[in-house]
Amino acid sequence: MAAEKRVLFQSSWLPWLLLAPQLIVIAVFFFWPAGQALVQSLQQQDAFGTHVEWVGLENFQRLFSDPTYFDSFKTTLVFSVLVAGLGLSVSLLMAVMADRIVRGSTVYKTLLIWPYAVAPAVAGVLWLFMFAPSIGVVAWYLRAYGFEWNHLLNGNHAMGLIVMAAVWKQLSYNFLFFLAGLQSIPKSLIEAAAIDGARPWRRFWTIIFPLLSPTSFFLLVVNVVYVFLDTFAIVDASTHGGPGKETEILVYKLYYDGFKGMDIGSSAAQSVVLMVIVVLLTIVQFKYVERRVNY
Repeated sequence: MAAEKRVLFQSSWLPWLLLAPQLIVIAVFFFWPAGQALVQSLQQQDAFGTHVEWVGLENFQRLFSDPTYFDSFKTTLVFSVLVAGLGLSVSLLMAVMADRIVRGSTVYKTLLIWPYAVAPAVAGVLWLFMFAPSIGVVAWYLRAYGFEWNHLLNGNHAMGLIVMAAVWKQLSYNFLFFLAGLQSIPKSLIEAAAIDGARPWRRFWTIIFPLLSPTSFFLLVVNVVYVFLDTFAIVDASTHGGPGKETEILVYKLYYDGFKGMDIGSSAAQSVVLMVIVVLLTIVQFKYVERRVNY
């Protein structure tokens, strides 16, 4: 058995020097803003920032007694389930199709990767124009078939709009990882199952899908974080949380209360709660969901 190769540094400070750039980035762009939000959540200041008062947990008490905050939490829960579920399902389907294509596979894969290069705000505007009640191409076709689409007045239509935009934006990322996972599965296993008489549907659920569980688990964690933190621009560009706060997810309410309502203390408290929620969801996924993952 070959001996394990280990890298040894001649000096004790060299490893820390190599880690320093990454540690500085983490400290400046994560720990410092998180600490600042935690401090501001315990304070109350006026709109101009000239007077700051220490209020302790009062911001959190007002937040949890606000019924609109719990409505926003319910909206976020529905939104996250729809985006994560549809995003992973559709991207897995497209990855399976791409893995089976012989001719034109490069063009097919390239077209599916393009949405990842689009900024979230641009994605929101693109879908807004396609579904605009007056000039949207998709809205015009829906009206021609007797379906009156109007996300400006109908909350369900508005939720559908931001779900489609968010799924489309994340589709490329999920697709790339699923395709890489599919290509890493030994073809001999699938061929042996086919020789034994297993149909494609059975081969997928008994061989392919279990072997994709590490990739699926990783993408589940990434998509949950994406839904809670990175979909703000899509909502802001397409629905602005409307109509009537029907699409006001937690991250958008945080922005609206802080930058438009000028309630910095409440906005900071919401950011702390949102950070705790994301951390707890990630811990739960790693503690319970990972047990079903076969590495």
